Amino acid sequence: MTDKIDVEEVKLTTKDFQSNQDVRWCPGCGDYSVLAQVQKVFPTLGIRKEDFVWIAGIGCSSRFPYYMDTYGLHGIHGRAPAIATGLKVARPELSVWVSTGDGDLMSIGGNHFIHACRKNIDLKIILFNNKIYGLTKGQYSPTSEKGKITKSSPYGSIDYPFNPTTLALGSEATFVARTLDRDTKHLQEMIRRAAEHKGVAFLEVYQNCVIFNDGAYSDYTDKETKPDSIIMLEHGEPLIFGKNFDKGVMLNGFNPVVVDLNDGVHSVNDLLVHDEFDESPVRAFIYSHMTDDPKMPTPIGVFRQILKPTYDQGVAAQIHDVTAKKGEGDLEALLFSGNTWEVE
Repeated sequence: MTDKIDVEEVKLTTKDFQSNQDVRWCPGCGDYSVLAQVQKVFPTLGIRKEDFVWIAGIGCSSRFPYYMDTYGLHGIHGRAPAIATGLKVARPELSVWVSTGDGDLMSIGGNHFIHACRKNIDLKIILFNNKIYGLTKGQYSPTSEKGKITKSSPYGSIDYPFNPTTLALGSEATFVARTLDRDTKHLQEMIRRAAEHKGVAFLEVYQNCVIFNDGAYSDYTDKETKPDSIIMLEHGEPLIFGKNFDKGVMLNGFNPVVVDLNDGVHSVNDLLVHDEFDESPVRAFIYSHMTDDPKMPTPIGVFRQILKPTYDQGVAAQIHDVTAKKGEGDLEALLFSGNTWEVE
């Protein structure tokens, strides 16, 4: 567990987490919003500044460690979850965060991601999903929609895209959430919720790339279309949306359907009620696949949160138990046991 500090003794501010590096993202990039909200939330978490670490791979989002005045490491493409896992196991008292993009995490980093989720490492993984390779100038990514025309798919991509929340849920992540770069209040709340979770916390941020994929999420951010395009997941609340909150989502078997609450047939009592602590992943899977249906609103918020022992806790407990029974190990004896060779 990361050590807490006495906030009365050490009062951190947003400026304490701003590094002296010039921020080098394109003007208007959604990454600025994520950075700003992280820097606002971190002083409120009651964690010592020196206990924060940011690990990144390759991509625009992976510049994050440079802009946070914390410890950090800029790794290689896709390997951030693996590096972060090693750090968390070696130094379990640290608060370890991963900044990554859809190309970095969902492509070459996919294997590392699913195993970090499976092991339930106490990491906080923020995915900047702009549905494009931005740093390498606009190729389609693993989350780009089918038919996407880009420099690497001039006739339209024939790939089926990954749904990151579905992948995280299927990999047994214990905290899965989604937010928007332009909804700063909600973004702050999701960062806070991820920080407070004990176990792997996966936060997908719908982030706009103004240069190579501008407007990818405009339906979710424009005032006119947002109310009918997204649905806020709030624990214990029915799934209601729309400009006048007159639409809802109910289940027909295992299939979600949109109903009109003014049709004289359906009422709030018919709607699906969100339970983010549901031990079964079925409800969260239903939410995640709503994103794939253009007739359904896209869920925003915490899809699922459960608690179970973390891998790093298990490693620490195992070392403690073995040491108590057998004493400290002998590294030299281990290295020279069994078959060894001397090379002259």
